[in-house]
Amino acid sequence: MGISNFVDYVKISCRSGRGGAGSAHFRREKFIPKGGPDGGDGGRGGNVIIKGNDQLWTLLHLRYTKHIKAGHGESGGLQRSTGADGADVFVEVPLGTIAKHAETGEVICEITENNQTHILVKGGRGGLGNDHFKSSTNQAPRYAQPGEPLQEEWIILELKLLADVGLVGFPNAGKSTLLSVVSAAKPEIADYPFTTLRPNLGIVSYRNEKSFVIADIPGIIEGAHEGKGLGLRFLRHIERNSILLFLVPADSKDIKKEFYILLNELKQYNPELLDKSRLLAITKSDLLDEELTQEIKKEFFDIPYVFISSLTNKGLTKLKDLIWKELTSDFE
Repeated sequence: MGISNFVDYVKISCRSGRGGAGSAHFRREKFIPKGGPDGGDGGRGGNVIIKGNDQLWTLLHLRYTKHIKAGHGESGGLQRSTGADGADVFVEVPLGTIAKHAETGEVICEITENNQTHILVKGGRGGLGNDHFKSSTNQAPRYAQPGEPLQEEWIILELKLLADVGLVGFPNAGKSTLLSVVSAAKPEIADYPFTTLRPNLGIVSYRNEKSFVIADIPGIIEGAHEGKGLGLRFLRHIERNSILLFLVPADSKDIKKEFYILLNELKQYNPELLDKSRLLAITKSDLLDEELTQEIKKEFFDIPYVFISSLTNKGLTKLKDLIWKELTSDFE
Protein backbone atom coordinates (compact mmCIF):
# COMPACT_ATOMS: atom_id res chain seq x y z
CA MET A 1 0.00 0.00 0.00
CA GLY A 2 1.79 3.13 -1.19
CA ILE A 3 1.78 6.38 0.74
CA SER A 4 -0.86 7.91 -1.51
CA ASN A 5 -3.16 4.93 -0.97
CA PHE A 6 -3.83 5.62 2.67
CA VAL A 7 -6.89 7.84 2.55
CA ASP A 8 -8.50 8.60 5.90
CA TYR A 9 -10.77 11.53 5.00
CA VAL A 10 -13.28 11.96 2.16
CA LYS A 11 -16.22 14.24 1.50
CA ILE A 12 -19.04 12.77 -0.59
CA SER A 13 -22.39 13.99 -1.86
CA CYS A 14 -25.17 11.52 -1.05
CA ARG A 15 -28.54 11.74 -2.79
CA SER A 16 -31.45 9.51 -1.82
CA GLY A 17 -34.25 8.58 -4.19
CA ARG A 18 -37.55 10.45 -4.34
CA GLY A 19 -40.72 8.60 -3.45
CA GLY A 20 -43.01 7.48 -6.26
CA ALA A 21 -46.35 9.25 -6.68
CA GLY A 22 -49.56 7.58 -5.57
CA SER A 23 -52.04 6.72 -8.33
CA ALA A 24 -55.44 8.42 -8.74
CA HIS A 25 -56.80 5.56 -10.86
CA PHE A 26 -60.44 4.35 -10.83
CA ARG A 27 -61.50 0.80 -11.41
CA ARG A 28 -62.81 0.46 -14.98
CA GLU A 29 -64.08 -2.90 -16.14
CA LYS A 30 -66.54 -4.02 -18.79
CA PHE A 31 -69.56 -4.32 -16.51
CA ILE A 32 -68.41 -1.83 -13.87
CA PRO A 33 -68.12 1.47 -15.75
CA LYS A 34 -67.91 3.49 -12.57
CA GLY A 35 -65.80 1.43 -10.19
CA GLY A 36 -64.32 3.03 -7.10
CA PRO A 37 -60.82 4.36 -6.62
CA ASP A 38 -58.15 1.68 -6.86
CA GLY A 39 -54.94 3.71 -7.20
CA GLY A 40 -51.92 2.11 -5.55
CA ASP A 41 -49.21 3.75 -3.44
CA GLY A 42 -45.89 4.95 -4.82
CA GLY A 43 -42.72 3.06 -3.89
CA ARG A 44 -40.26 4.60 -1.44
CA GLY A 45 -37.09 6.21 -2.69
CA GLY A 46 -33.80 4.40 -2.20
CA ASN A 47 -31.66 5.09 0.89
CA VAL A 48 -27.94 5.80 0.95
CA ILE A 49 -26.59 3.37 3.57
CA ILE A 50 -23.11 3.16 5.10
CA LYS A 51 -21.86 -0.37 5.76
CA GLY A 52 -18.82 -1.73 7.63
CA ASN A 53 -16.44 -3.99 5.73
CA ASP A 54 -13.56 -5.57 7.65
CA GLN A 55 -11.66 -6.23 4.41
CA LEU A 56 -11.15 -2.51 3.79
CA TRP A 57 -8.33 -0.53 5.42
CA THR A 58 -8.69 2.91 3.83
CA LEU A 59 -11.27 5.18 2.18
CA LEU A 60 -9.29 5.18 -1.09
CA HIS A 61 -12.11 3.59 -3.10
CA LEU A 62 -14.30 6.63 -2.32
CA ARG A 63 -11.73 9.25 -3.19
CA TYR A 64 -12.96 9.61 -6.78
CA THR A 65 -16.62 8.79 -6.10
CA LYS A 66 -17.88 12.23 -5.20
CA HIS A 67 -21.58 11.65 -5.95
CA ILE A 68 -23.56 8.68 -4.68
CA LYS A 69 -27.16 8.38 -5.86
CA ALA A 70 -29.92 5.97 -4.82
CA GLY A 71 -32.80 4.96 -7.12
CA HIS A 72 -36.19 6.69 -7.29
CA GLY A 73 -39.42 4.99 -6.22
CA GLU A 74 -41.89 4.15 -8.98
CA SER A 75 -45.45 5.45 -9.18
CA GLY A 76 -48.37 3.41 -7.89
CA GLY A 77 -50.52 1.53 -10.39
CA LEU A 78 -54.09 0.38 -10.85
CA GLN A 79 -55.74 -2.33 -8.74
CA ARG A 80 -54.01 -0.95 -5.64
CA SER A 81 -50.61 -2.12 -6.88
CA THR A 82 -47.72 -0.42 -5.12
CA GLY A 83 -44.86 1.02 -7.17
CA ALA A 84 -41.44 -0.60 -6.85
CA ASP A 85 -39.08 0.85 -4.23
CA GLY A 86 -36.01 2.71 -5.42
CA ALA A 87 -32.72 0.80 -5.16
CA ASP A 88 -30.68 1.41 -2.00
CA VAL A 89 -27.00 2.23 -2.40
CA PHE A 90 -24.43 0.91 0.07
CA VAL A 91 -21.27 2.87 0.84
CA GLU A 92 -18.77 0.31 2.17
CA VAL A 93 -16.19 1.62 4.64
CA PRO A 94 -13.44 0.21 6.87
CA LEU A 95 -14.16 -0.36 10.55
CA GLY A 96 -13.37 2.74 12.57
CA THR A 97 -15.10 5.11 10.10
CA ILE A 98 -17.11 8.03 11.43
CA ALA A 99 -19.75 9.77 9.30
CA LYS A 100 -20.54 13.45 9.92
CA HIS A 101 -22.78 16.11 8.42
CA ALA A 102 -20.41 18.30 6.41
CA GLU A 103 -22.23 21.54 7.29
CA THR A 104 -22.66 21.10 11.03
CA GLY A 105 -19.91 18.60 11.85
CA GLU A 106 -22.50 16.61 13.80
CA VAL A 107 -21.66 12.89 14.03
CA ILE A 108 -24.22 10.68 12.30
CA CYS A 109 -22.76 7.31 13.20
CA GLU A 110 -19.62 5.34 13.93
CA ILE A 111 -18.96 2.05 12.15
CA THR A 112 -17.04 -0.42 14.32
CA GLU A 113 -18.37 -3.86 13.27
CA ASN A 114 -18.37 -5.86 10.06
CA ASN A 115 -21.70 -5.53 8.15
CA GLN A 116 -22.94 -2.84 10.56
CA THR A 117 -25.23 -0.46 8.64
CA HIS A 118 -26.73 2.98 9.14
CA ILE A 119 -28.88 5.10 6.82
CA LEU A 120 -26.96 8.25 5.89
CA VAL A 121 -29.68 9.83 3.72
CA LYS A 122 -33.23 8.50 3.79
CA GLY A 123 -35.26 8.03 0.63
CA GLY A 124 -38.57 9.88 0.21
CA ARG A 125 -41.74 8.04 1.20
CA GLY A 126 -44.05 6.96 -1.62
CA GLY A 127 -47.30 8.90 -1.98
CA LEU A 128 -50.62 7.28 -1.04
CA GLY A 129 -52.97 6.27 -3.84
CA ASN A 130 -56.53 7.63 -4.05
CA ASP A 131 -57.88 4.41 -2.54
CA HIS A 132 -56.76 5.77 0.88
CA PHE A 133 -58.83 8.94 0.58
CA LYS A 134 -62.30 7.55 -0.01
CA SER A 135 -64.82 8.18 2.74
CA SER A 136 -68.56 8.16 3.23
CA THR A 137 -68.69 11.77 2.07
CA ASN A 138 -66.15 11.44 -0.75
CA GLN A 139 -66.50 8.11 -2.50
CA ALA A 140 -64.59 9.10 -5.62
CA PRO A 141 -61.47 11.08 -4.62
CA ARG A 142 -59.68 12.24 -7.75
CA TYR A 143 -56.39 12.95 -6.04
CA ALA A 144 -53.43 11.01 -4.72
CA GLN A 145 -50.33 12.07 -2.83
CA PRO A 146 -47.13 12.92 -4.64
CA GLY A 147 -44.06 11.08 -3.36
CA GLU A 148 -41.76 12.81 -0.89
CA PRO A 149 -38.81 14.58 -2.50
CA LEU A 150 -35.27 13.21 -2.50
CA GLN A 151 -32.69 14.48 -0.03
CA GLU A 152 -29.17 15.50 -0.89
CA GLU A 153 -26.44 16.02 1.65
CA TRP A 154 -22.66 16.34 1.83
CA ILE A 155 -21.20 13.79 4.23
CA ILE A 156 -17.68 13.64 5.65
CA LEU A 157 -16.19 10.22 6.30
CA GLU A 158 -13.22 10.03 8.64
CA LEU A 159 -11.27 6.90 9.46
CA LYS A 160 -9.85 6.30 12.91
CA LEU A 161 -7.71 3.22 13.12
CA LEU A 162 -8.85 0.40 15.36
CA ALA A 163 -5.76 -0.83 17.17
CA ASP A 164 -4.87 -1.98 20.67
CA VAL A 165 -1.66 0.04 20.94
CA GLY A 166 -0.84 3.42 19.46
CA LEU A 167 2.82 4.43 19.11
CA VAL A 168 3.39 8.02 20.18
CA GLY A 169 6.69 9.74 19.52
CA PHE A 170 8.46 12.49 17.67
CA PRO A 171 9.55 11.83 14.10
CA ASN A 172 12.54 9.51 13.99
CA ALA A 173 11.87 8.05 17.45
CA GLY A 174 12.11 4.54 16.01
CA LYS A 175 8.40 3.75 15.72
CA SER A 176 8.49 2.32 12.19
CA THR A 177 11.59 0.27 12.98
CA LEU A 178 9.96 -1.19 16.09
CA LEU A 179 6.82 -2.06 14.16
CA SER A 180 8.81 -3.79 11.42
CA VAL A 181 10.72 -5.87 14.00
CA VAL A 182 7.81 -6.97 16.23
CA SER A 183 5.20 -7.52 13.50
CA ALA A 184 4.86 -8.52 9.87
CA ALA A 185 4.23 -4.91 8.83
CA LYS A 186 6.65 -3.44 6.29
CA PRO A 187 6.55 0.30 6.89
CA GLU A 188 8.73 2.56 4.78
CA ILE A 189 11.70 3.50 6.92
CA ALA A 190 14.34 6.17 6.34
CA ASP A 191 16.52 8.21 8.63
CA TYR A 192 14.73 11.54 8.52
CA PRO A 193 11.73 13.14 10.24
CA PHE A 194 8.20 12.49 9.00
CA THR A 195 9.09 9.28 7.19
CA THR A 196 5.74 7.78 8.08
CA LEU A 197 3.18 9.75 6.12
CA ARG A 198 0.31 7.42 6.88
CA PRO A 199 -0.52 5.13 9.78
CA ASN A 200 0.78 1.57 9.56
CA LEU A 201 -0.90 -1.35 11.26
CA GLY A 202 1.07 -4.31 12.52
CA ILE A 203 -0.22 -7.52 14.09
CA VAL A 204 2.14 -8.65 16.83
CA SER A 205 2.23 -12.37 17.65
CA TYR A 206 2.43 -13.08 21.34
CA ARG A 207 2.87 -16.25 23.39
CA ASN A 208 0.53 -19.21 22.72
CA GLU A 209 -0.90 -17.83 19.48
CA LYS A 210 -2.23 -14.64 21.05
CA SER A 211 -1.86 -11.38 19.18
CA PHE A 212 -2.53 -7.66 19.39
CA VAL A 213 -2.54 -4.79 16.90
CA ILE A 214 -0.13 -1.86 16.99
CA ALA A 215 -0.69 1.32 14.99
CA ASP A 216 2.31 3.40 14.04
CA ILE A 217 0.99 6.92 13.83
CA PRO A 218 3.02 9.58 12.00
CA GLY A 219 5.32 11.53 14.30
CA ILE A 220 3.80 14.46 16.11
CA ILE A 221 5.75 17.60 16.79
CA GLU A 222 5.36 20.32 19.37
CA GLY A 223 2.35 22.32 18.28
CA ALA A 224 0.66 19.44 16.46
CA HIS A 225 -2.61 20.19 18.26
CA GLU A 226 -2.54 23.62 16.58
CA GLY A 227 -2.33 21.95 13.20
CA LYS A 228 1.42 22.33 12.69
CA GLY A 229 3.23 19.74 10.62
CA LEU A 230 1.20 16.63 9.89
CA GLY A 231 0.10 16.40 13.49
CA LEU A 232 -3.59 17.21 13.77
CA ARG A 233 -4.70 15.00 10.94
CA PHE A 234 -3.09 11.99 12.57
CA LEU A 235 -3.76 12.66 16.23
CA ARG A 236 -7.32 11.42 15.76
CA HIS A 237 -6.01 7.91 15.09
CA ILE A 238 -4.67 7.81 18.65
CA GLU A 239 -8.18 8.34 20.08
CA ARG A 240 -9.06 4.71 19.35
CA ASN A 241 -6.11 2.93 20.93
CA SER A 242 -6.54 1.44 24.39
CA ILE A 243 -2.83 1.79 25.23
CA LEU A 244 -0.49 4.59 24.28
CA LEU A 245 3.11 3.45 23.93
CA PHE A 246 5.42 6.45 24.11
CA LEU A 247 8.74 6.10 22.32
CA VAL A 248 11.64 8.36 23.25
CA PRO A 249 15.13 7.63 21.85
CA ALA A 250 18.00 7.09 24.24
CA ASP A 251 20.03 9.79 22.47
CA SER A 252 17.41 12.47 23.20
CA LYS A 253 18.85 15.55 24.95
CA ASP A 254 16.28 15.24 27.72
CA ILE A 255 14.23 12.03 27.79
CA LYS A 256 11.89 13.14 30.56
CA LYS A 257 11.21 16.53 28.94
CA GLU A 258 10.52 14.90 25.56
CA PHE A 259 8.01 12.53 27.16
CA TYR A 260 6.14 15.40 28.81
CA ILE A 261 6.06 17.42 25.59
CA LEU A 262 4.41 14.45 23.86
CA LEU A 263 1.98 14.08 26.75
CA ASN A 264 1.11 17.77 26.56
CA GLU A 265 0.41 17.54 22.82
CA LEU A 266 -2.15 14.82 23.49
CA LYS A 267 -3.67 16.76 26.37
CA GLN A 268 -4.09 19.90 24.25
CA TYR A 269 -5.71 17.90 21.48
CA ASN A 270 -8.07 15.90 23.68
CA PRO A 271 -7.68 15.67 27.49
CA GLU A 272 -9.52 12.32 27.50
CA LEU A 273 -6.46 10.75 25.87
CA LEU A 274 -4.71 11.07 29.22
CA ASP A 275 -7.18 8.54 30.67
CA LYS A 276 -5.63 5.79 28.55
CA SER A 277 -2.99 3.38 29.79
CA ARG A 278 0.53 4.60 29.13
CA LEU A 279 3.79 2.75 28.64
CA LEU A 280 7.20 4.17 27.82
CA ALA A 281 9.88 2.55 25.67
CA ILE A 282 13.31 4.13 25.60
CA THR A 283 14.43 3.21 22.07
CA LYS A 284 17.90 2.89 20.57
CA SER A 285 19.14 1.82 24.01
CA ASP A 286 21.94 -0.20 22.41
CA LEU A 287 23.67 3.21 22.41
CA LEU A 288 23.71 3.25 26.24
CA ASP A 289 26.32 1.79 28.51
CA GLU A 290 25.42 0.57 32.03
CA GLU A 291 26.35 3.89 33.66
CA LEU A 292 24.09 5.95 31.39
CA THR A 293 21.28 3.43 31.83
CA GLN A 294 21.46 3.79 35.61
CA GLU A 295 21.43 7.61 35.32
CA ILE A 296 18.26 7.53 33.21
CA LYS A 297 16.63 5.11 35.66
CA LYS A 298 17.17 7.66 38.45
CA GLU A 299 15.00 10.17 36.56
CA PHE A 300 12.18 7.78 35.89
CA PHE A 301 9.27 7.34 36.16
CA ASP A 302 5.63 7.30 37.14
CA ILE A 303 4.68 4.91 34.33
CA PRO A 304 5.93 1.43 33.39
CA TYR A 305 9.00 1.74 31.17
CA VAL A 306 11.42 -0.51 29.35
CA PHE A 307 14.74 -0.03 27.55
CA ILE A 308 14.58 -1.48 24.04
CA SER A 309 16.63 -1.74 20.89
CA SER A 310 15.02 -2.79 17.63
CA LEU A 311 18.51 -3.30 16.26
CA THR A 312 19.61 -5.88 18.83
CA ASN A 313 16.11 -7.01 19.97
CA LYS A 314 16.97 -5.89 23.49
CA GLY A 315 13.91 -5.60 25.75
CA LEU A 316 11.37 -6.52 23.06
CA THR A 317 10.03 -9.59 24.89
CA LYS A 318 9.70 -7.55 28.07
CA LEU A 319 7.87 -4.84 26.09
CA LYS A 320 5.39 -7.35 24.68
CA ASP A 321 4.81 -8.73 28.19
CA LEU A 322 4.13 -5.22 29.50
CA ILE A 323 1.69 -4.50 26.68
CA TRP A 324 -0.14 -7.81 27.13
CA LYS A 325 -0.40 -7.32 30.89
CA GLU A 326 -1.88 -3.85 30.33
CA LEU A 327 -4.28 -5.03 27.62
CA THR A 328 -5.67 -7.85 29.75
CA SER A 329 -5.69 -6.07 33.12
CA ASP A 330 -9.33 -4.99 32.62
CA PHE A 331 -10.44 -8.59 32.25
CA GLU A 332 -8.76 -10.06 35.28
